[in-house]
Amino acid sequence: MLRINDTLAIEDWELAESFVRASGPGGQNVNKVSTAVELRFEAARSPQLAPEVKARLRRLAGRRWTQEGALIVTSDRHRSQALNRADAREKLAELIRAALVRPKPRRPTRPTLGSVRRRLDAKTRRGALKSARRSFPDESDGH
Repeated sequence: MLRINDTLAIEDWELAESFVRASGPGGQNVNKVSTAVELRFEAARSPQLAPEVKARLRRLAGRRWTQEGALIVTSDRHRSQALNRADAREKLAELIRAALVRPKPRRPTRPTLGSVRRRLDAKTRRGALKSARRSFPDESDGH
């Protein structure tokens, strides 16, 4: 069982682990030992998560969310299978904790009348400065 917080825990049947060969440095050992962990969580079918939490989790997961509704977390940070396993479980727990937090609703605001006036005055002054820089051709120049 993977404990997320005091009220939520993911059951073991919802998780599937597979071990694959890690990429990167490691000498000959990297070619022989499968230390990287691929943790698969059947999020869409999980009875533990509310629908709005699943929707937030899907958005947070991005490309790690599969067509079948599973969330795949990988870890190949460590050279030991046990450490990578713990790391993948912690990554999944962090993602779920982040999805549990309900975002604050955005309340649309309008700019104050004073700020609108200041902005427009600044634009007027800037425009006047730029138009003062313009040089007009003289009639005596012949151009």
